[in-house]
Amino acid sequence: MALVFAGVCSHAPGITGRAERADPKARDTFYAALSRMREALEASRPDALVVIGAEHFANFFMNNMPAICVGMAEHYEGPIEDEKWLAIAHHSVPGNRRLSRELIQDVMNDIDLAYAEEWKFDHGIMVPLNFLTPRYDLPVIPVNINCQGPPLIPLNRAYEFGRALRRACDARPERIAVIGTGGISHWPATPDSGRINEQWDREFLDKLLRNSREELLAYRDEDIWREAGQGGFEIRTFIAVAGATEGCTGELWCYQAIPIFAVGCTVAVMQLR
Repeated sequence: MALVFAGVCSHAPGITGRAERADPKARDTFYAALSRMREALEASRPDALVVIGAEHFANFFMNNMPAICVGMAEHYEGPIEDEKWLAIAHHSVPGNRRLSRELIQDVMNDIDLAYAEEWKFDHGIMVPLNFLTPRYDLPVIPVNINCQGPPLIPLNRAYEFGRALRRACDARPERIAVIGTGGISHWPATPDSGRINEQWDREFLDKLLRNSREELLAYRDEDIWREAGQGGFEIRTFIAVAGATEGCTGELWCYQAIPIFAVGCTVAVMQLR
């Protein structure tokens, strides 16, 4: 089979943990787009969901920080954060060890990877799953791209990882969906938390949805830091999805700058051929 679904969405902890403090109109518009994404994901009838996220020092730290790590377990636990703080109950999330191993083996022909047989999901994965797989019955294959501790993987390698992942997915008999989850602009855990650079976000999304490889890979980390904060480094997860859908364009289903969520809240879906 082939890749059957691909999209991107935001994952900030405030999306669930501070829901009651957000502007209701903006929040509900964003939530409706996430519901629409869930319906489209379910309609694609995937056998597994690859979630490309940016882990936040929950499992990996500077003493052991892989550039890219793929989960290879039968199940995962999450959230690692306090359930009340995140407003997401603890779940055991199913995985697919065999499929993970096969994808890892194929991707390794082109991209060096680490893998993990144990993984406790933080908000970077649990917030999207809360909306997209609320029954937690779809096997998940987690991917972490280091977006936290420099040196960071170059953007072109994130794109090439996406291309390699697509080839691996297309070689499998299973129906596989891919979600990239991250920023876009945000300054988490800093005095600027809540700041959002909407213009920068929309310019990036325009390049992403046109799937303009040259423009996406032209970003420099020093410019991202200045214009989009350290959270902006998470564009690597979106760029990986662009690589996985090379030649395809996308559609923006929602962009809402919601300061209490501390991020420009995004839902977009790529139009697969």
